[in-house]
This record gives sequence, C-alpha cells and structure tokens, in this order.
Amino acid sequence: MAEKKINLRIITPNEVALDEPADMVIMRCTTGDMGIMHGHEPRCMVLDYGIMRIFDGDADERWLAVYGGLAQIKDNTLTVMTGEAEWPHEVDADRSRGEQELIKERLQDHVDEVEILRDEALLRRALVQVELSAYPYLAKIVE
Repeated sequence: MAEKKINLRIITPNEVALDEPADMVIMRCTTGDMGIMHGHEPRCMVLDYGIMRIFDGDADERWLAVYGGLAQIKDNTLTVMTGEAEWPHEVDADRSRGEQELIKERLQDHVDEVEILRDEALLRRALVQVELSAYPYLAKIVE
C-alpha cells in the first residue's frame, strides 16, 4: 500500500525553502492553527506569524518559522508562499531577545499609529524567533 503523504512546498521570494513529502503539517493561520494531512479538502488559508510543525515518520518533527503569507492545499500538495521562512539554526535567540526589549521600550514612546503597527509586527517576529530557537532543546528534553 502506498504511503499517504502530502507534498509540502514552501516558497519564498528568494528560494524554494522546502519541497518534500510530509505526513502532517500544522501551521498558524489568521483563524487559528490548522493541521493538513493526506486527503485534506482543497482550501486556501492566510498565514499568520508562527511556527510551522512538519511531521514525517513516527518521531521526526521539524519546525519552521513563517512570517505570514498564503497557503493552498490541492491534490495532496500544500503550497506555502511566504516572504520569509527560518529554521531554528538560522535564528540568533539572544539577538531576538534584545530586539524584543528595544521594541517594547519604543512602543511606550510612540504616538504615530504607523510606527506602532510596524513595531508590533517586529515584536511578533522577535517572539516567534525566540520560540523557534527553543524547539530543538525541548525535543531533546522529551526524548
């Protein structure tokens, strides 16, 4: 019997970040987290900033930060188009923590709505990066 997997394609403006089969993908959408497996109905989703969890096999789980974008599931292919995607090893958690503190301070002084919205988006990004950097360590604790 053939394995029931989906083909996962993650595309950024600079590269195809991933193109491989997966058993399941859990991603952060603007309406909440969504899990995608083989046989999922066709659908388009708007992605939020968050950690995408990619499962392949019984114990293999990987994590990828995605900073918004669009996703489409059709014919057992999940295509994710995002401005940027980062793996845990690409994130400098200490720098992200420092950015969080600077942004929080700046947010207290802003009066311009555009600056507030920009800094809130930067803060969300830094929070996702810090969370992403912890996943490999959490996996080792569970093992």
